[in-house]
Amino acid sequence: MAKPFYRLQRFLRRTQLLFLFLGAAYIMAGSVLLLQRSGLAVPLSPRGAPSFQPLPSLPTLAKSTVLKPASLGDVYGPHGTHKMLGRTDQTQNNLDPSSRRNGPRWLMSRNLEIRHLRRRWFHSLMTEQEPRAERGPPKRKVLHKGTYIGCFLDDSKERALKGTVFYDFRKMTSTLCQDTCSESGYQFAGLEYGAECYCGNRITSPSTREEDCNLDCKGEKGSACGGVERLSIYKVEDQHPGMKKYRNVRYRGCHRRPKNTTAAFPVHCVPPNGTSQSCIEVCTDQEFPLAVFRRPDCFCGYASPHFTLHHPAEDTRCERNPNSTNTTTPTDPDYYAVYQTPVQDTRCMERKFLPEKTTKLVALSSFPGAGNTWVRHLIELATGYYTGSYYFDGTLYNKGFKGEKDYWKSGRTICVKTHESGKREIEMYDSAILLIRNPYRSLMAEFNRKCAGHLGYASEQHWKSKEWPEFVGSYASWWASHVLDWLKFGRRVLVVHYEELKRSLFPQLHLITDFLDMSVTDERLLCVESNQDGNFKRSGARQRAFDPFTDEMKRMIDGYIKAVDEALKLKNFTGLPQEYVPR
Repeated sequence: MAKPFYRLQRFLRRTQLLFLFLGAAYIMAGSVLLLQRSGLAVPLSPRGAPSFQPLPSLPTLAKSTVLKPASLGDVYGPHGTHKMLGRTDQTQNNLDPSSRRNGPRWLMSRNLEIRHLRRRWFHSLMTEQEPRAERGPPKRKVLHKGTYIGCFLDDSKERALKGTVFYDFRKMTSTLCQDTCSESGYQFAGLEYGAECYCGNRITSPSTREEDCNLDCKGEKGSACGGVERLSIYKVEDQHPGMKKYRNVRYRGCHRRPKNTTAAFPVHCVPPNGTSQSCIEVCTDQEFPLAVFRRPDCFCGYASPHFTLHHPAEDTRCERNPNSTNTTTPTDPDYYAVYQTPVQDTRCMERKFLPEKTTKLVALSSFPGAGNTWVRHLIELATGYYTGSYYFDGTLYNKGFKGEKDYWKSGRTICVKTHESGKREIEMYDSAILLIRNPYRSLMAEFNRKCAGHLGYASEQHWKSKEWPEFVGSYASWWASHVLDWLKFGRRVLVVHYEELKRSLFPQLHLITDFLDMSVTDERLLCVESNQDGNFKRSGARQRAFDPFTDEMKRMIDGYIKAVDEALKLKNFTGLPQEYVPR
């Protein structure tokens, strides 16, 4: 028995150097691979909050902890130190054990930069497994609706189709694009890059070789979806009989006639039947977002400094029934009825990454559910540059937020979304836009998102289960501590109230763009007003019929509101709006 052991010992002694060499080579190869992948993706953590979906059972907090109203003294100690209101690392671990396991366990690290590097490498490795688009003309096996016109040139500065634009980097199909364009009253639908949809009533660029439209739709393999600066254009099907045409027309109110109608409105006509509907059809066909009507005149154009739509008058000054053929209807000749046509105002839709990398990091910080995605949409339209994110949300990326996939420290985005708080996380940024929303609305919005996604609503079962009071008990204190941390540790902070932004979008956008050191024209901001809703606005059709907040919850939340209001005033900011406290 001793002889085999002796031979094994000699073999191991001789191969020590070989094992050492192989180990060093393995480590070097891994390092090279990490460096090659370092610029392709971003961290994969979902949000800055304890994340769970579906909702797990949160730990039940003691009544004395949950229901005790907060005061400024409870938040800041006698020496000015911040007392965490519910979002310490320990609390976060207790709230959601899964929040520490966002991906494979080997992605975890105490070193923040190493953790980001590993996540970027892992994400790029996963995306490389997706099949690449064919270079040549693909074989088309999918039967689609509408009539395929052909492949056309498209330039970002001079679009072939100048109507509505939308994106879906995961589920785009030719049918989806055609249906969207048809509902908006357009005749043509064009697809580009496999995920971008453009609508229009006329094609303004020449055709090109069919081989150039060599990309499949992201959600429909085998269907032509354009190429690089190439559009696959379809003639959409006519709407079925009985289907309401131009269902997306919106009345914008009664407005005073501009001093110079020629400068304000590029198109003027007199419809043959003299109705508002015929005026809307003319302006839609001419691809203008506004139809301005006063019998018998019809004007088409855009919101502009000559005609801002900021000061509507009483509707009685305009025709009460503009579709009526009764010419004796009393109207004020100086006031016009204004309608938003289905045509999208595309003057502010082009976006890109910063041409030169910036060394200054600007945070767009908010509590979850405060409208961060909506404000990102506004900032991107106003500045023309993508916003980044500390996280990676595939749903947002698929809908056109291309900065979502960019590394948050890349310096290629105008600002970076974050829900983080705490001294170390805040001091990573040079300045911050702090977005604050009514905690009652924020809590409901975040609970809806966790239960049903960005655009869904929580079910009655969720609201009436124990998950809701536990969620409020854990997250209400975080709403307060998030604001207080940014006020205390932020170097340069602009406070924006969600409610004020909704009421006065134009002046608030001026404040935000000035804070970002961006020079923006009034025409572009008026375009943002026309497109302010974006693709991530919940419909009001499923508003709750009962108040989910109990009296005990209200006492607790009102205490946090008071603490935040006092802290804002101590920092010489405007206090919280009075509507935050229910009356």
